[in-house]
Amino acid sequence: MSDRRRIVITGAGWVTPMGHDLESVWQRLLAGETDVAPIDRFDASTFPTTFASQVRDYDWTGFVENPTMHGRPGMHTQFALGAARQAWDASGLGDSELDRHRVGIYLGAGEGVLDFTSYQRTSLKAWNADAGQVDTVQWGDAASRHLDGIGEIEQEPNMPASHISREFGIRGPVYNCLTACAASTQAIGEAASILQRGDADVMVSGGTHTMLHVLGITGFNRLTAMSTRNDSPQTASRPFSRSRDGFVMGEGSGIIVMETLEHAEARGANILAELRGFGSTADAYRITDMHPEGRGPGDAIRQALANAGIDPSQRLDDGRPPVHYISAHGTSTSENDSIETKAVKRVFGDLAGEIPMTSIKSMMGHLICAAGAVEFITCLMILRDQMIPPTINLDEPDPELDLDYVPNVKREAAVDTCLSNSFGFGGQNDTLVVSRF
Repeated sequence: MSDRRRIVITGAGWVTPMGHDLESVWQRLLAGETDVAPIDRFDASTFPTTFASQVRDYDWTGFVENPTMHGRPGMHTQFALGAARQAWDASGLGDSELDRHRVGIYLGAGEGVLDFTSYQRTSLKAWNADAGQVDTVQWGDAASRHLDGIGEIEQEPNMPASHISREFGIRGPVYNCLTACAASTQAIGEAASILQRGDADVMVSGGTHTMLHVLGITGFNRLTAMSTRNDSPQTASRPFSRSRDGFVMGEGSGIIVMETLEHAEARGANILAELRGFGSTADAYRITDMHPEGRGPGDAIRQALANAGIDPSQRLDDGRPPVHYISAHGTSTSENDSIETKAVKRVFGDLAGEIPMTSIKSMMGHLICAAGAVEFITCLMILRDQMIPPTINLDEPDPELDLDYVPNVKREAAVDTCLSNSFGFGGQNDTLVVSRF
């Protein structure tokens, strides 16, 4: 991005299972805490996985000016409105003279949650036990009334961006992508591209998602991708550990405000960091499996570094590697952690072992479409405080994984440039490079 408009971040916010404001969640991450616990949103007692990292005690109406304007938004929209309000207020845009036609939105948002339990009850009312069949007319009528009542359209992936647009009067380009676990990282990179080509001055970007529902948990259990460590939920997410057995489902939202440097400086904005590079590739391999040599992730990392003008093999004048921290995708699955490690080593060669690399999924679980944005915000906090949060539950290192994963305890470090990785089902790979401004 060095030969085009410079892009800076001026605001950030998140709604997570560990809290709903930037500072308190950040301190908990540094302390290595977690809120993984048994699911209480529905009865998961008969599922192979009975726990998750769940957003609790959250009231979205406190983050908007007029809740009635938003009707009955889906849970993914509720999360996004809270995160967007934090980011917007932190940016100071509300106090500036702003052409709302030059402000856009690009989210990586997944679908919302239909009320499956209520829907099931509705369907059962149409079941004629004596006849052993469903009264299709009664079922269709009841189901239609049910779906109308819960606002099915509010569960669609594009709804969070629509509600954010309404809340802040944003009238520029509005987009959403749904590229699995890479979605919000892709959204941030694409939003930066919109700024660079001059189609907007400000972009609100990030992601939001929840799959904490019957269908979501069932699907990932059938894929055998989730941990089944039901006897010890808080230690279940253990990226890079020899005993890892799958990821922990999470939910939430992470939103940032990005601007061209020219626009930010003209209004005297407080600049948090500079987005320097973006890489996006595909594995062209299998739908649910990563290429065993990590060619897609490796190519995305190389592309992002090249975009930032960084040579991964070249030390800085002070002897340090050119990147000082890697936010790992780090899902705690056997496949991801080993392949991501392999990709980092292929890109950075002998310097790979000198770069701290952690996964906050060990504490927060996997926020699916929102994961990349929340992890990118973690990079902003690292650049600000020069402190790296740990990878917790790393008591049994995998002998095949030999990088510096900052096990269990936070670390003070000189960090000027971070790299943030996100890899999704279908072979989607996205990487961002962000530096101190």
